Amino acid sequence: MKRFAFVVALIAVAIVAAAAGWVARGRTVGTALETPYQAVLLSNGQVYYGKLHGLGSEYPVLTDVYYVQVGVDPNTKQSKSVLLKRGNEWHAPDRMVLNANHILLVEPVTGGSRVARLIA
Repeated sequence: MKRFAFVVALIAVAIVAAAAGWVARGRTVGTALETPYQAVLLSNGQVYYGKLHGLGSEYPVLTDVYYVQVGVDPNTKQSKSVLLKRGNEWHAPDRMVLNANHILLVEPVTGGSRVARLIA
């Protein structure tokens, strides 16, 4: 009976270890984002473009950050989108530390995209 209990406990430990590994593997990225810039969509609907470091960690860091600001031209009444670089704010941020729980998706910014051309 003791041997049976030992085997059951051993199997339970193996299952828990396998489940923990499976969960931890789900928090990492299977393929590296090989483009210089990435688009990061946050749970509040904001999108930032930048160089993402530490994807898969609890607090990845975004550097060289850009965002789109939409406004209305007062003369033509048409909406106008402008790509702005972060850093000109009063506190002059040089990076954004993100909570991974609020990142909905990360996509590569390809070289021929409009965003990549505007950054260049």
